[in-house]
Amino acid sequence: MTYTSPVPVSDGRFYEGSSLELRELTMAYGDIDVLRGVSLTVPPGTTTCIIGPSGSGKSTLLRGVNRLHEPKSGEVLLAGESALGLKPDVVRRRIGLVFQHFNLFPDHTALDNVALALRNVKRLSKAEARRVAAERLGEVGLAERADHRPRDLSGGQQQRVAIARALAMQPEVMLFDEATSALDPELVKGVLNLMASLAQRGMTMLVVTHEMGFARKVADQLVFMDEGRVVEAGPPQQLFDEPRSDRLKRFLSEVL
Repeated sequence: MTYTSPVPVSDGRFYEGSSLELRELTMAYGDIDVLRGVSLTVPPGTTTCIIGPSGSGKSTLLRGVNRLHEPKSGEVLLAGESALGLKPDVVRRRIGLVFQHFNLFPDHTALDNVALALRNVKRLSKAEARRVAAERLGEVGLAERADHRPRDLSGGQQQRVAIARALAMQPEVMLFDEATSALDPELVKGVLNLMASLAQRGMTMLVVTHEMGFARKVADQLVFMDEGRVVEAGPPQQLFDEPRSDRLKRFLSEVL
């Protein structure tokens, strides 16, 4: 599969992504550590894909970065600054997160779904919020669907609205948590192409995915996690073609 933007970019927009660094990040649910001393660096303007079996801590890691779940210990650095020392709302403005489920407001149009956070969080006027929302919908190829409600959009279109909503906040880093896993197979390619387009235009991205073709073609760095730890990390070609650990060899034999 070739990953290119499925639609023209309306404004030729390029991004200036920030660096993201995790240092010995540990996270727990109750007394159980589900993330154990994870360290990794995502240079600005690059894409890191995280792969691994279910329950390996991938989604928990993203939630810790975005402060949806507070880390037990360790550090998250955004552009060299401690994200754990900032208010969570500030972190979420600077780090966008797209889930596998779209979480759109069903009674709002696509435009209003994107504009809502701009009004409530950024305190933009209604007119300005709608202008920015329209631009971001155009960017993800949904300009003609701006007045449609979620029920009138396909799953892939709803996920693109969710991505436009995150982009509207002008994040420095984008996190994607299995963004295509809830989509029908024929809708997956369009969302992956959009994500590849964001990568090509300089967005810093940390992507949890089970789409191995996307990880091989788009990622600058591939991270394999298992049991809450980073087992291997490096260029995708290295991990796919010359895995060092038995755990990664076994995982790849099951998914490829």
